[in-house]
Amino acid sequence: MGDNLVEVENLAKSFEIGKGQRVRAVDRVSFEIRRGETLGIVGESGCGKSTLGRTIVGLYPATTGRILFQGKDIARMDRREQREANRHMQLIFQDPQASLNPRLRVGDIIAEGIDSYGLAKGKEREERIYRLLELVGLHPSHAKRFPHEFSGGQRQRIGIARALAVEPSFIVADESISALDVSIQAQIVNLLADLQAERSITYLFIAHDLSIVKHISDRIGVMYLGQMMELAPSEELFATPLHPYTQALISAMPVSHPAQREEREQIVLTGEPPSPIHPPSGCPFRTRCPVAQGVCSEIAPDWKEVRHGHWIACHLVQ
Repeated sequence: MGDNLVEVENLAKSFEIGKGQRVRAVDRVSFEIRRGETLGIVGESGCGKSTLGRTIVGLYPATTGRILFQGKDIARMDRREQREANRHMQLIFQDPQASLNPRLRVGDIIAEGIDSYGLAKGKEREERIYRLLELVGLHPSHAKRFPHEFSGGQRQRIGIARALAVEPSFIVADESISALDVSIQAQIVNLLADLQAERSITYLFIAHDLSIVKHISDRIGVMYLGQMMELAPSEELFATPLHPYTQALISAMPVSHPAQREEREQIVLTGEPPSPIHPPSGCPFRTRCPVAQGVCSEIAPDWKEVRHGHWIACHLVQ
């Protein structure tokens, strides 16, 4: 296993939508997440990145494939081992308002995991709640309030405190800043980075804003129609994107400097993403790819390492 905390091997997750039809939201995805790193996942809405994160932490059962945590296959763990693994794999949700129970006070929301795992009681439990609130930039007195009394950014801090309460080693941040104002987004991203430095937390950071993902991630994976198109170190991915889809995404990023705007050639993709119910044959991106060839419609590209640490699924890149 080496330094890998999480390993995903040919993971697939499909959902039945009636009349015998199934949507394969995640399709044969493989990668690893190293201890203490942040792996960013980007892609258009509906590409399967949130389903991927939720399947890894166990909210959805995998259809096929394996998820290894600390070198052990989660599906083969006994009940005690799975419960302990669940404690160390936490999720920060996209919508902080929808993910916080409006009937509970903030202190009890944060303490749900503490109570479930019997980590602290009485005065120790109370002090632990206060420390967590202070850790995420809130005041201990906020423990007595209800979620509706807070702003969106404050509610997301509460969600982070809840995730931290059970001392996880791995956190999936599922679009955890997309519902927040831009100024608040930066605060939450900086908070996550500080917590990682202090507690050696490993992140899977899911978002559609490439500039934020670039800022926080050590490596970045690009998804399209349930499949991983490219994965590489952050700086390398932005400097030399190899997959046509990655190139198009990066070309569409906003640029502040006028000279850079003139230098950059924007790649405009035609058409809409295909239906995940009836995905195209071969490469899923070929119907919108500006350089697609005959082989792209006939054979699905292999997931291959073309440079050290740089993976891609494309027939045209060797």
